Amino acid sequence: MTASSQLPTWPDGLTQVPYWVFQREDIYAMEQERLFRGPHWNYLCLEAEVASTGQYRTSWLGDTPVIISRGRDGELYAFENRCAHRGALIALDDRGTATEFTCVYHAWTYSVEGELTGVAFKDGINGEGGMPESFRMCEHWPRKLRLAVMHGLVFGSFDNEVEDIDDYLGEEISGRIERVLGGRTPVVIGRFTQMLPNNWKLYVENTKDSYHASILHLFFTTFELNKLNMRGGIIVSPGGGHHVSYSAIDRSAEPDAERDASYARQKIRSESGFQLADPSLLDGFSEVGDDTTLQILSTFPAFVLQQIQNSVAVRQILPRGVGRTELNWTLLGFAEDTPEQRRVRLKQANLVGSAGYISMEDGCVGGFVQRGVAGAADQAALLRMGGESAESSESRVTEASVRGFWKAYLAAMGMRSEVSV
Repeated sequence: MTASSQLPTWPDGLTQVPYWVFQREDIYAMEQERLFRGPHWNYLCLEAEVASTGQYRTSWLGDTPVIISRGRDGELYAFENRCAHRGALIALDDRGTATEFTCVYHAWTYSVEGELTGVAFKDGINGEGGMPESFRMCEHWPRKLRLAVMHGLVFGSFDNEVEDIDDYLGEEISGRIERVLGGRTPVVIGRFTQMLPNNWKLYVENTKDSYHASILHLFFTTFELNKLNMRGGIIVSPGGGHHVSYSAIDRSAEPDAERDASYARQKIRSESGFQLADPSLLDGFSEVGDDTTLQILSTFPAFVLQQIQNSVAVRQILPRGVGRTELNWTLLGFAEDTPEQRRVRLKQANLVGSAGYISMEDGCVGGFVQRGVAGAADQAALLRMGGESAESSESRVTEASVRGFWKAYLAAMGMRSEVSV
């Protein structure tokens, strides 16, 4: 009997998500094996962070630690950050430059390409001790990853049979990544990490949920950055796992009192009399020559690329247990930015993150759900907004992209052979 056959029944269709999926240790273990160590591309780092020979970053595929490095031949390499001897971490720092890696425990040494090159006291001392003659260092390298780079984003997979990254993402999603990053050289202008008190999938849901954005985030509607009645839409990949939500200024539209009143009639937390002491926070420029003021893009299972005004960032979502998630933000500028554009980006960095004017609430609401469903493992969330399908939509008053995630999730986890949509 498989692990999945021992689980409670998943409701038909994509409009109900049982709360036990956020609570069970066996589900968490299956996710690590099938999503993060399975045939999927997971974001690791930026190519700009490992640009020169010997530069490295440590990262994660789910809860598996890995090293990404620039080899002596100029190529990128990635391998498990685990010594083949007794399992200790090989590299302890987040980033750096190295000619080799030496495990602090017993001084086993590895090249920047991930090959075991030295074992302390391998031949013993004075003819005593040491490794047996049958020991071969080439048989004890750390597990290596397959790598793919797209517009400066480095993705990795432990599965050598994973499909090519272009096919994995599809033309529409790849094109939207290119829109933000293509033809430019990313530069890291800031980093921070949040620890979220909730299951990782709740943050993924939140990222894909365009319906909540201008309800939960008072800043969006107060300063007219994102409203559901703005021009925009949702793109959902055919398999459901990848998505884009975007909104844009409609310069041809006349002021519409009826449209502006649509939020007020809902009697929700969406309007305020708040003002900024420094309104220049919202001064900006056309990011890539269009009027899109917001684009949130996610790839399955756990990566986000954002453009909010001129705040560009990547978000790496890492499970840290059933009820805990690590969220790593890397804020980007571009080598091609003017000094004025760089100042705008640094100011607008205040829009996002754990204390951001916009996304501060996202760090709380997942915890509200995790706490709220603690005694409701036999109950389910309702995802009926915008219908029952997981398809692209011109309306953002929909949960189509959230349903898309669960469509991809069920298929990847093998929890049901078919999903009715």
